[in-house]
Amino acid sequence: MEQANYSVGLDIGTTKIVAIIGKKNEYGKIEILGIGKSKSLGVHRGVVNNITQTIKSIQQAVEQAEVNSGLKIGSVVVGIAGQHIRSLQHSDYITRKDSEEVINEDDLDLLCNQVYKLIMLPGEEIIHVLPQEYKVDGQAEIKQPIGMYGGRLEANFHVVVGQVTSIKNVGRCIKSAGLDLGNITLEPLASSDAVLSSEEKEAGVALIDIGGGTTDLAIFKDGIIRHTAVIPFGGGVITEDIKEGCSIIEKQAETLKIRFGSAWPGENKDNEIVSIPGLRGREPKEITLKNLSKIIHARVVEIIEQVYVEIKNYGHDEQKKKLIAGIVLTGGGSQLKHLKQLVEYITGMDTRIGYPNEHLAGDSEEEVASPLYATAVGLLMNAVNNQEKKSNKNIVEEEKATTEEEPVLAGHEDKNTPEVEVKKPRPTIFDKWSEKLRVFLENAE
Repeated sequence: MEQANYSVGLDIGTTKIVAIIGKKNEYGKIEILGIGKSKSLGVHRGVVNNITQTIKSIQQAVEQAEVNSGLKIGSVVVGIAGQHIRSLQHSDYITRKDSEEVINEDDLDLLCNQVYKLIMLPGEEIIHVLPQEYKVDGQAEIKQPIGMYGGRLEANFHVVVGQVTSIKNVGRCIKSAGLDLGNITLEPLASSDAVLSSEEKEAGVALIDIGGGTTDLAIFKDGIIRHTAVIPFGGGVITEDIKEGCSIIEKQAETLKIRFGSAWPGENKDNEIVSIPGLRGREPKEITLKNLSKIIHARVVEIIEQVYVEIKNYGHDEQKKKLIAGIVLTGGGSQLKHLKQLVEYITGMDTRIGYPNEHLAGDSEEEVASPLYATAVGLLMNAVNNQEKKSNKNIVEEEKATTEEEPVLAGHEDKNTPEVEVKKPRPTIFDKWSEKLRVFLENAE
């Protein structure tokens, strides 16, 4: 099978690295062709801190995926996250030369490129510029200004910023592992593609992706991303607390958390005890499940409260910004028993667990449809869409070269202007950003 027929998503996480190969089937669903995973040894809280180890882990995951699928991996779409990611709101405007001319994509690109020139803190780089809504000559709340007339075009932007060195390190790892960097995207955005419906994004929803090293937050309202944040705590700190609190080794703490852990201490009775084998012939340790869930509860409450502060910062308390669809939990940490109930109790918001199975073909393995793989599936979807865009672009170019019936097509497009136009500008901005970042990473060597 040619590389053109399949795509690859690579999730470089704190606890695991996942390479996932797939393609779109005739029903528009993603068919998984192969999956490979390895223990992530060189990543701490979403940031690469040991390049050699990370390269090894990437190669292991990629090899496993190649063996499972019988395909060769060339280009990959990678997610970027970590505690260095922060976001800010920014407003900017341009004055157009001729207000009698229709606003087009070039005007939007010009406005977006202006935001990239913002002066950041030393060592920081703008990695995403996401338009919120536009104003034309003072007329506010315009979602799509293309086709309008006006002299002054302004917009509110959601700007995502990250550390230059952290971004470069991800690029170096991919290159050194013998892979091409097809695209790079923010992990909370990838997870949201995999587990959120367009209705939820429209109504207002907060996606909380609890990973091993970080908890990612993405807030959507009116179908637009409004806020992103990365909290430097995840499932790993819960394991660490169990290890310290029960004086046991990490492997035992992780097993305890997964098998017996609960975020709600009230449900365990005092006489429920689990026995842990001692080291090298020492006496076994006895731990009450009540104590275990108290340790877990304390840390989980801290994580949820930090996320809730971010949700409030976005303005959830205001009637206009209310998140009607509530919260969607995903990531490995979302599988903790009674977490959903605890989140509802603390935030008072409707909560559900997000599974990436909605976009997968019916015969996909059950394992891949787990919240653990939400980011990896989202990255694969991103890779598939990029592939589709490229082939559509090639088809359009070929058609332009061979036919002169362009006016008929243009007229046909005109009837559907709202639908066609809404989708067009955003990928252009994103593609330009991806290209800019790819050049930036190539120059990093």
